Amino acid sequence: MRLTLGSRGSRLALAQTELVAERLRGRGVEIDVALITTTGDRLADVALADFGGKALFVKEIEEALLERRVDAAVHSLKDMPALLPDGLVLVAYAPRADPRDVLVTRDEAGLDDLPPGARVGTSSLRRRALLLHRRPDVRAEPIRGNVDTRLRKLAEGQYEAIILAQAGLDRLGARPSHAQTLPAEEFLPAVGQGILAIEARVADGAVLEVLGAVDDTGTRMAALAERAFLERLGAGCHTPVAGHAQLDGATLHLDGLVASPDGKTMVRGRTQGASAQAAALGRALAEDLLSRGAAELLDASRGGPA
Repeated sequence: MRLTLGSRGSRLALAQTELVAERLRGRGVEIDVALITTTGDRLADVALADFGGKALFVKEIEEALLERRVDAAVHSLKDMPALLPDGLVLVAYAPRADPRDVLVTRDEAGLDDLPPGARVGTSSLRRRALLLHRRPDVRAEPIRGNVDTRLRKLAEGQYEAIILAQAGLDRLGARPSHAQTLPAEEFLPAVGQGILAIEARVADGAVLEVLGAVDDTGTRMAALAERAFLERLGAGCHTPVAGHAQLDGATLHLDGLVASPDGKTMVRGRTQGASAQAAALGRALAEDLLSRGAAELLDASRGGPA
């Protein structure tokens, strides 16, 4: 079988697509890659939350799928909205990479060493909230661009530090000289961070069968729990949300939080249960957080009660 994979054109997106392509080639599948420019790529210097959030990185790729211009697409799962268009499905997940965040500085300073007022670059509301919760005296400032661009802006002195995903650095083979991995217990990862998801058309049975053969079961369980958590919250792109599932044998542990953008208010919880009930665990944790104040935070981010 020969398949065309849709991918964004950035160096990181292509590296990630190649990881999936290699798994498929190992099963005798011939692979072509079609580069697709998304709205998120074109809006390189604006706050994406003002224009639709992370969905802007997948919209055109999903259109190519629905129009049958590509057979499947490779996404960073953290860029995927909780709900997919009719006719599309996430059929497989590659093994999860390190889901943690990384603080990169221009010298050997760690998070506790940054001076008051230090400019820390991140365009993630989640990272901003977690940073300000820990260090309310620093300045969380927006930063856009690919990994190389962000590292260049740091080197030029536009920021004292930036926060990036460990998985992205690893997949690019990037090794910044002054990088501190932030503990997941404190800087809870984004839903789907470190996971590559393969999306295809529901009706393409033969394609689904081939793609399903490269699915990683443990990663799938974590993804199902985290995305069910996100979907039940109904969180949009204006609310800091984190969710991280870890598999221990047949038991799945799930942590989640909802925060105010300034990091002053944070509702956090944890649950565990059988991995076979991954989605149910995600929904249950969301219900718990909603009952303990997350609903008010979500309402506030939408401008008031629905």
